Amino acid sequence: MYEFIRGIIVERNPAHIIFEAGGVGYFINISLNTYSKFNNKKEGLIYLHQVIRDDAHVLYGFADKNERDLFRNLISVNGVGSGTAIMMLSSLTPDEIAVAVTTENVAVLKAVKGIGIKTAQRIIIDLKDKLGKLYETDQIFLSPNNTILNESLSALVMLGFVKREAEKVVSKILQEQPQSTVESVIKQALKRL
Repeated sequence: MYEFIRGIIVERNPAHIIFEAGGVGYFINISLNTYSKFNNKKEGLIYLHQVIRDDAHVLYGFADKNERDLFRNLISVNGVGSGTAIMMLSSLTPDEIAVAVTTENVAVLKAVKGIGIKTAQRIIIDLKDKLGKLYETDQIFLSPNNTILNESLSALVMLGFVKREAEKVVSKILQEQPQSTVESVIKQALKRL
């Protein structure tokens, strides 16, 4: 099993990256999160997960170990394959997935293409304890501020903003200022969106 590759980035696109190391080019599947972290880099180190099937040896790459650990946890869930896990990591950040799982937010997981309600519930049941230990979920996402998060999001969506973008901005505001009110979160979000 490969741990990582350090080398020159030959090609990069949102779905894969090609690293050259020791004169060999490695085609590595990646998430959008990893793609954005390697943006404008000419060389680097990428952590790997290898899947061996009858018809192929497939490499999945991650910018950091936390994302790879989350990927491995996701594919351990019955019904979640490598493609689905990469799709989840492309749609949501690792922290957003961890928060959705630990707060049992089925709607966030179900919003990812290819994830139905049963799969989202299975992910939560299988990973809630594991992710609670791996990721320290900030107090923001516990009940009082979860209400602020939901109310702010709902207002921003009604104003015409895309839910995923609004959710990222609102989460960031609440991480920076956990004591914010709904009104102040919305005002700040309007400036950032």
